[in-house]
Amino acid sequence: MASLIVADVLEMDPLNRAWFIFCNLGRDKIKILFWDTNGFWLYYRRLEKGRFKWPRPTASGHIHISTRQLNWLLSGLKLENPQAHQPLYGREV
Repeated sequence: MASLIVADVLEMDPLNRAWFIFCNLGRDKIKILFWDTNGFWLYYRRLEKGRFKWPRPTASGHIHISTRQLNWLLSGLKLENPQAHQPLYGREV
């Protein structure tokens, strides 16, 4: 079912390396779909209390998020988390 939504509604290829994340209207359930070699993985998470801080979609109906932002979302944080530390690259100790 989720792969049909990806193909027909989002007009994207469900077999590419992207993770497709869906949230219900109550924002207490998330499904993550992705293709891995010879089959789909489907992750499902339901919150007992609270809601996911689901971002507003763009005009195209979808958004792109980083792995870090996905971890924030699954942890109950907003994607625009102003308190998170930014990664440092190329620093010497």
